[in-house]
Amino acid sequence: MTIEVGTYLPEATLLRVGPEGVESISIADRLKGRRVVIFGLPGAYTSTCSTAHVPSFMRTAKAFADKGVDEIICVSVNDPFVMKAWGEATGATAAGITMLGDADASFTKAIGMAFDAPASGFFARSRRYALLAENGIVTRFNPETGRGCEISGGEHLLAQL
Repeated sequence: MTIEVGTYLPEATLLRVGPEGVESISIADRLKGRRVVIFGLPGAYTSTCSTAHVPSFMRTAKAFADKGVDEIICVSVNDPFVMKAWGEATGATAAGITMLGDADASFTKAIGMAFDAPASGFFARSRRYALLAENGIVTRFNPETGRGCEISGGEHLLAQL
């Protein structure tokens, strides 16, 4: 079932590489008492994800903070090492975006955003989306309907706040 406005995000554990190695990040703990933007995309280093989707949130990061957003999280069905390297390569980490891997796609599946595209080598990948969660409740949800990232881009979500 796909999440929708007014629902709680499910509990999930995502991964990142921190100073001590791989760290487990509880989404529920991360969202508690905070306004957080989460955007999901098909994969690290893929064309639209690298040239449009991530940059849209890099461009809008300060404006989101000015509107009271505590954190911007990028989620992809990749391992935490790939997410760390991709965050550094794109400049997303330097821009303050938290790059988290959903290595087993459990979060992506739980929110109803998983898809397969065998011809591209994609299995249990994330459809493109952006959302705002306030204290764990989805208050804005923008699942992409086309192949680009207009609805799920940073500028579109920012304009809704």
